[in-house]
Amino acid sequence: MKGKLFAGMLAGALAALGTGSEAAERIKVGFISTLSGPSAALGVDIRDGFQLAVRLAGGRLGGLPAEVLVGDDQFKPEVGRQLAEKNVRLDKVHFLTGMVFSNIMLASVPVAFENRIIYVSPNAAPSPLAGKQCNPYLFVASWPNDAYHEAAGQHATNRGYKNTYLIAPNYQAGKDSLAGFKRYYKGNVAAEVYTQLGQLDYSAELAQLRAAKPDALYIFLPGGMGINFIKQFVAAGLSKDIPLIVPGFGSDQDIIRPVGDAMLGLFDTAHWASDFDNAANRKFVAAFEKEYRRIPSVFAAQGYDAALLIDAAVRDVKGKVEDVEAVRKAMRAARFESVRGAFKFNRNQMPIQNYYLRVVAKDAQGRIVNKTIGTIFKDHGDAYVQDCGMK
Repeated sequence: MKGKLFAGMLAGALAALGTGSEAAERIKVGFISTLSGPSAALGVDIRDGFQLAVRLAGGRLGGLPAEVLVGDDQFKPEVGRQLAEKNVRLDKVHFLTGMVFSNIMLASVPVAFENRIIYVSPNAAPSPLAGKQCNPYLFVASWPNDAYHEAAGQHATNRGYKNTYLIAPNYQAGKDSLAGFKRYYKGNVAAEVYTQLGQLDYSAELAQLRAAKPDALYIFLPGGMGINFIKQFVAAGLSKDIPLIVPGFGSDQDIIRPVGDAMLGLFDTAHWASDFDNAANRKFVAAFEKEYRRIPSVFAAQGYDAALLIDAAVRDVKGKVEDVEAVRKAMRAARFESVRGAFKFNRNQMPIQNYYLRVVAKDAQGRIVNKTIGTIFKDHGDAYVQDCGMK
């Protein structure tokens, strides 16, 4: 009888270990992002948004003390991979997050997936991971790579542009961007030009654009690429003749700050804007401006929401983060108040949400900001979910 009792107690103890029944003492998050070089502003905004959410929660996530280990991937996939290896194998983090660029993410997240560590994306969401390569340990707190561009293509169609010129960098997100635009654009594509990733001189591309004389131009050039392109586009006088359409981050605060008044009147598409009138967003924008003395960008909003998503999941499982399946279930429920308003996960753990048309204008204080002027898509998912094998 004693033997059976001991065996039962041992089985119960092992089961408890297997499900992570004990709450963690602290939550460790590996935060890997691009924090140096021409595109550093994007990673800095994601980091600042994420850390603001933790700070507002008293340095905690889900009620537990939080340790955020910040690493700079230096815009290099191999460095991102090395940092992911360190965070997972040495630091024993519970979550990974932070990456801006799809090529860095694709090189790095397999380390997390192989070790059943959840990666919460505050930005990149490449199409392969939305479809056939969808993964149970990936949750996207931003938007699928194609989505902003799909909204931009619909906007170009709505405006009646018959002949649009397309430019993007030659990497996964660049290809996703133009595929998304073309999916909803009903006019003719004048040209589809892929530049080098990180390129800063666009004189050759601008000469070709001038010769083509399109009805409109759509670009996906994040960070320093977009800053340089828009400055050169305006300096070349092309902005007088060719309407420029960009995704939301193509005319966001990280671009507005260095470019200035040349941005006024530019249309873009996004899932969020600083003028959204909901309680969560009002709190975020006010706190961000107070803490960092600048207007938050869409990247900052995504970093903030990524932290809130982790916070909600940890709280739902009462800190028992070793039970990864319970954490995944809590993640899917997404029980947090997003700054974007309505938010839920699709079957592939990519967002279903609204996308809006914004225009760059001056606010009541004379600051250059994005103002929301309409809704392009409501409860919009992605084009790849039918290829995802997850139930």
